[in-house]
Amino acid sequence: MPLLQSIVHRLDPSLDGERLTVTAAPASTLAANDDPVMASLVNSLNDTYNTKAKGWGRFAEQGEQAGPLVAWLRAYMAEEQDFTQLSIAIAERLAQTLQEQLSVSGYLVFAHLRQGDTETLFLGLVHQREGIGINAEHQAVPAAQLNTSQLTLAARVNLTQWQSDSESAQYVSFLKDRGGKKLADGLVALLGMEEGIDAPAETRTLLKAFSDYVEKEDYDDEASREKTDTLVDYANEQLRRGEPMTLEELSGLVDEKQPKAFYDHIRNADYGLSPEIPPDKRTISQFRRFTGRAGGVSISFDSHLLGSSIEYDENQDRLIIKQVPKQLKEQLAKRKE
Repeated sequence: MPLLQSIVHRLDPSLDGERLTVTAAPASTLAANDDPVMASLVNSLNDTYNTKAKGWGRFAEQGEQAGPLVAWLRAYMAEEQDFTQLSIAIAERLAQTLQEQLSVSGYLVFAHLRQGDTETLFLGLVHQREGIGINAEHQAVPAAQLNTSQLTLAARVNLTQWQSDSESAQYVSFLKDRGGKKLADGLVALLGMEEGIDAPAETRTLLKAFSDYVEKEDYDDEASREKTDTLVDYANEQLRRGEPMTLEELSGLVDEKQPKAFYDHIRNADYGLSPEIPPDKRTISQFRRFTGRAGGVSISFDSHLLGSSIEYDENQDRLIIKQVPKQLKEQLAKRKE
């Protein structure tokens, strides 16, 4: 992921312990876009960010939620303000927004990245921990290290989607861990955004729509597994890229011969899904398909149904189906006639 601009500032409580302060990096420390160490750091933070629970939305255009970030970004993208000025303005506003969270401290990493045709702005607070290293004389020495696997505060703006003016685009995301509600609220205030799509709920609805589609089309076990793998692989790729799933694109991948079939199924059944859905990693990770065939019996179902409409009694080796598919019920009813 090419790094266009990056810089690091320090966030700490003031000496009197009454507020947060920003120690800005000198302008001369602005990292070059060919700095391999900085690129590695930013990529590691992005990878960690992609695995975390996030809130999604877009900038508020007016009202109390709207903030100055939009104006700063426009000035930066128009080259009326440089990256150092932009990052310092954001860092100082963050310090004001989180002024009561005096336990917050660390290094604020800002990065402007490009992947393909998409540009993003990333910010994350990373902590430094003490460790042990080996020096040139092969001796153990204290060595400070950034903990890139732990993020408590981070956000990302898809600059390309933001500039496209798409009404459905959810181009702002932020960390939304259960234990960090105050930090999440602070980020929402900093970003001046309106929270929109509930990623876990939307992802669950999409998986329900997919399960219904597979059942309706009556695919065999192999085809069902292939299409499930296609959906999961696509969702994970979008997670890695930090981009939402697009229903039309997913539909084309699920069925290349009928690229509109899954999309039409979603629209005709009115699941209420947005055209673009931020994938929720936890929900996707739990979505797999169980299949089995023996003695003239073939069974296939999505793993998330286990424990709800399907139960497995291991002691008696029984599989209990609570909601029999409509097509199967009709066949069984005809047998009685």
